[in-house]
Amino acid sequence: MSATAAQASGVPVETGDANRWKALVFIALAQLMVVLDATIVNIALPSAQSDLGISDGNRQWVVTAYALAFGGLLLFGGRIADLWGRKRAFVTGLAGFAAASALGGAATNGTMMFGARALQGAFGALLAPAALSLLAVMFTDAKERAKAFGIYGAIAGGGGAVGLILGGFLTEYLDWRWTFFVNVPFAVVAAAGAYFVIREPEGGRNRSPLDIPGVVLSTLGLVALVYGFTRAESDGWGDALTVSMFVASAVLLGAFVLVESRVKAPLLPLRVITERNRGGVYLSLGLAIIGMFGLFLFLTYYLQVVKGYSPVKTGFAFLPMIAGMITGSTQIGARLMTRVPARLLMGPGFLVASVGMLLLTQLEVGSSYAALLLPAMLLLGLGMGTAFMPAMSLATLGVQPRDAGVASAMVNTSQQVGGAIGTALLNTIASSATVAYVKDHIGGAAAKPQQQLIQMQGLVHGYTTAIWFAVGILVLAGVIALTLVNAGRPGSTTVGGSPAASGEGVEDEVAVPVIAH
Repeated sequence: MSATAAQASGVPVETGDANRWKALVFIALAQLMVVLDATIVNIALPSAQSDLGISDGNRQWVVTAYALAFGGLLLFGGRIADLWGRKRAFVTGLAGFAAASALGGAATNGTMMFGARALQGAFGALLAPAALSLLAVMFTDAKERAKAFGIYGAIAGGGGAVGLILGGFLTEYLDWRWTFFVNVPFAVVAAAGAYFVIREPEGGRNRSPLDIPGVVLSTLGLVALVYGFTRAESDGWGDALTVSMFVASAVLLGAFVLVESRVKAPLLPLRVITERNRGGVYLSLGLAIIGMFGLFLFLTYYLQVVKGYSPVKTGFAFLPMIAGMITGSTQIGARLMTRVPARLLMGPGFLVASVGMLLLTQLEVGSSYAALLLPAMLLLGLGMGTAFMPAMSLATLGVQPRDAGVASAMVNTSQQVGGAIGTALLNTIASSATVAYVKDHIGGAAAKPQQQLIQMQGLVHGYTTAIWFAVGILVLAGVIALTLVNAGRPGSTTVGGSPAASGEGVEDEVAVPVIAH
């Protein structure tokens, strides 16, 4: 009996490698490590900044260096995985991530820390697409593949909450350095398991030549863009070098688009981003992440520096936002995405999140967590979770099979680069507002307690000023989703010439894991 006939008659068919479910354990473990790292570092950042003598103006580079390296090199990492073989790229990515984590834990100054974070991002950019493509080639049955991606995505989504709490415990009861060292055993176990268990199918490599000009232009263009935002804080928006960075970024990214339109094997085929719905998804998601990343940084500092929360308490304080995201994604977005057009989930979702952000503009030194922060975090989580689920499904709408991987990578890229820009831009706005506030008010404070109070008020004023910008960015993301995204129900679309039926089609198989990054 053929495989097709057996499936039609209801007889179970064993497809793919027999060890694929064991392989899933190690692939998911690697993904858990990457997600843990992102949230753990946010909790540990104030302690690390103090120990390493990192200035307020430079602290965002602990986050930005990682996000920029990851986002800038993600497309290149996926292409390398296709060329080398996914298993080799996966194990190499794990080994490099572990080494970079050990370097970060042993950092003695800010420069060493920034370098370690950039290395983590670079190896993460190799690891993430290799993991996704391994799942895609190892799980060939549609139902199995959907189940595997669902498990992978659930572990990665839950990892955010675990990272917040684990980061707090490690920082408070051991040392912030352990938030880096903890990655090493994760990586060693995942790499050893992958080496012995994963059997990558033959014939899956892409032998097309590397688009080296595309890699160089895209990476340099993004670095110039974020550096321009960062330098604006210390030297002003009119500074010659700041302006030259923005000009250089525009030229480099423009040249990248020109190169991609002409080469035979482009790093990013332009057909992936020029389709209306995918373009709307990438743009609205990137804008939403700009707002969210800056907020995480401000809330971490507000809770620990202004409110005096311990790292553990700070971790638990973020849980309502994570719970809101999971609820919005699994109970609202997932249930409605096959019933209503995606724009009617994405647009309102971003707008609900903007209402939560709007509440946070009322922050004061003595604000109540229960009365202000808790409802704001719940609204933010629910809104973003509701918007993200259909957005991820639409991210691969109508793509040809050969473009499905790069379409998923583009979602990751827009999120990571958005995070880098958001952290730098909003931190710049907040720092500038704080300096101006303290300068205007410190003259009338003679006693030291009064001066300390003004410093705290200045910090909070800076945070709320930047959060107003984040509100506007989220509203813009909602408007873009409502106007540009015009596709019908995600579950009723056709992807790459194949029907994507009710969440088990190509769309969701590619998109589900991406939501975790």
